[in-house]
Amino acid sequence: MRIEHFALNVADPVAMARWYVEHLGVHVALGSDKPPYGHFLADSGGQVMIEIYHNPADPIPDYAVQPPARMHLAFISADPAGDRDRLLAAGAAHVEDVDLPDGGYIVTLRDPWGLPIQLVKRGKPLL
Repeated sequence: MRIEHFALNVADPVAMARWYVEHLGVHVALGSDKPPYGHFLADSGGQVMIEIYHNPADPIPDYAVQPPARMHLAFISADPAGDRDRLLAAGAAHVEDVDLPDGGYIVTLRDPWGLPIQLVKRGKPLL
């Protein structure tokens, strides 16, 4: 087995999908302009997707108050510091930068909806 997608109930999946496509290099593999406005966002490698949708029957988690250590989306970045600055200009909020013992670097941000995201450059790839 392998992971197909990870799903998140969000307040505005259409706007969020647009932001992720424009700023994080994902593409919409499948999207809908009808409730629940589900969007499957595929990574640039075409191996993993994030599903975002709006289900008003289920309370939307308050992602902005969740510690990034509890839950976050991590993206591989060749230039985490440069991507950090670009995403801050696009409405993200900075949380922290961490140097890794293997020479890697992680930048943690929150997207404009408060969801924690990481920009990761590993000294030694995990996979």
